Amino acid sequence: MAKRDYYEVLGVSKTASEDEIKKAYRKIAIKYHPDRNPDNKEAEEKFKEAAEAYDVLHDPQKRQQYDQFGFDGPMGGGGFGGFGGGSFSMDDIFSMFGDVFGGRGGFGGFGGGQHRPTQHRGSDLRLKVRLSLQEISTGVTKKFKVKRDVQCSHCNGTGAEAGSGSETCPTCHGSGVVTRTTQSMFGLMQTQSVCPTCGGEGTVIKNKCKECGGNGVVKGEEVVEIKIPAGVAEGMVVNVPGKGNAGKRNGIAGNIQVYIEEEPNDTFIRDENNLIYNLLLDFPTAALGGNVEIPTIEGNKVRIKIEPGTQPGKTLRLRGKGLPAVQGYGRGTGDLVVNISVYVPKELSKDEKKALEQMQKSDNFKGDNATKRTIFQRFRNYFN
Repeated sequence: MAKRDYYEVLGVSKTASEDEIKKAYRKIAIKYHPDRNPDNKEAEEKFKEAAEAYDVLHDPQKRQQYDQFGFDGPMGGGGFGGFGGGSFSMDDIFSMFGDVFGGRGGFGGFGGGQHRPTQHRGSDLRLKVRLSLQEISTGVTKKFKVKRDVQCSHCNGTGAEAGSGSETCPTCHGSGVVTRTTQSMFGLMQTQSVCPTCGGEGTVIKNKCKECGGNGVVKGEEVVEIKIPAGVAEGMVVNVPGKGNAGKRNGIAGNIQVYIEEEPNDTFIRDENNLIYNLLLDFPTAALGGNVEIPTIEGNKVRIKIEPGTQPGKTLRLRGKGLPAVQGYGRGTGDLVVNISVYVPKELSKDEKKALEQMQKSDNFKGDNATKRTIFQRFRNYFN
């Protein structure tokens, strides 16, 4: 199925509130829920499509990234966390979004949906990385030593000792939920809740692993390589799917969210994708013109031409010498903007001072105020 705009998928405007997004998603999810559309592949795809759209639009941070960069924003990486989709199963959706339906995946009153056993999802990890402008301009791969929950090697994540296994939960009989019937003024009412014995899994372990205590995960440490795309900015988040804490009993691994910070730069000032360089010219070059070299973010130097009579405050623009847009989105590669100012020496030799005093007498070296006064004097003399 061709990927559609998330707002179009849910049938809401780009200014829709979180409540409007949730209502729109629930309506579509009920319509295309697998329990109401058994063996209907098209309905299943639309159900997944709506879940992916909701995952992004109900999260303020993901929504902002999507609005700015589209499907391949800096959250990146595919899957629900990175605007990709297609990598999550139906059970993942029920596990992550069951609360929208009012239960753990089934609809109860809508056609007697069958409960799907819970699959645990590991929690996300958050890291910060400080990048130089040079690293931002090219992109960089960083290595992190991460303390995280990892799969138990003793039981291979099952939570059970070797030779042992799991059996159907005696409380819920494998459904993962317990049903209670109560008498009310409206008659008999049934309510469902997660089974307290198996936690919604539908099974219980007969002989728990002695290393992990039946969780299937243990504390560990791992070196993770994370690729930071070029053009990222302060405050952006790079999402790395599947590198967070492992899910209990071979569940779904969480993600790593990398928060970007920028190191100050002594040479350039960043203005979105543009770089600003303040060039301090000596007075003779500003007056006579010439060629000067300036640095670039790539580390080399380029020669620029200074026109005779260049005034302080003038700017020159070198196209395409700034920072790239994140993954090609935005306005493309920025420019290198050169702000020109003129250096005025604080100390002069006698010869220098004498030469400047001679120049001071010339009209060419008089500022605007002096020129205006001269014109005004001539105008007044004309009427006297």
